[in-house]
Amino acid sequence: MSTALNPDEHLDGSGNRISPALRTEALEQLLTERGLVDPNVMDKFIATYETAVGPLNGAKVVAKAWTDPEYKARLLAEGTAAIKELGFAGPQGEHIVVVENTDSVHNVVVCTLCSCYPWPVLGLPPAWYKDPAYRARVVREPRKVLSEMGCEVGDDVEIIVRDSSAEVRWLVLPQQPAGTEGLSEEELIPLITRDALVGVAHISAP
Repeated sequence: MSTALNPDEHLDGSGNRISPALRTEALEQLLTERGLVDPNVMDKFIATYETAVGPLNGAKVVAKAWTDPEYKARLLAEGTAAIKELGFAGPQGEHIVVVENTDSVHNVVVCTLCSCYPWPVLGLPPAWYKDPAYRARVVREPRKVLSEMGCEVGDDVEIIVRDSSAEVRWLVLPQQPAGTEGLSEEELIPLITRDALVGVAHISAP
């Protein structure tokens, strides 16, 4: 009996399956050996998107919105422009739309077609975001998927699944946790996580 091959899997010469991670590692090694890729530059690029250009930027946007009502209004009205005010722009950062979580509505983001993601404010997408299971299930059973990820949403709260694409990249403005209203932007930033900006986590007070 034959087994269906996942589109993301390939076979080696012996018919054994090769994971995407191994294929990527082999390709990087080949390009490095041929002098086409500098591993130090590659490591710096990845680190930049994981930290400097990563979720920290999104946290700064949220902290600004929490402490500046006028900025929050601009962010919800025109996400891309408001985010650019803070100096965050670039590839995959066009057409960002920001939606707010409230006591009655919880937003969660997915890309059902591929892995469209707002790089300038969230960095590189995590593996689970690109996983076919997440992309399929969160649309059908969002409350269950969120619960499995540790994000409990009450039955009285409406869950809206936002499907990112090349035309629009969604970003969630999470609820500010009670008791943090007097904190400064700098104090709020460490509390804000990437997962909360995708809508798969809540933010807790320190």
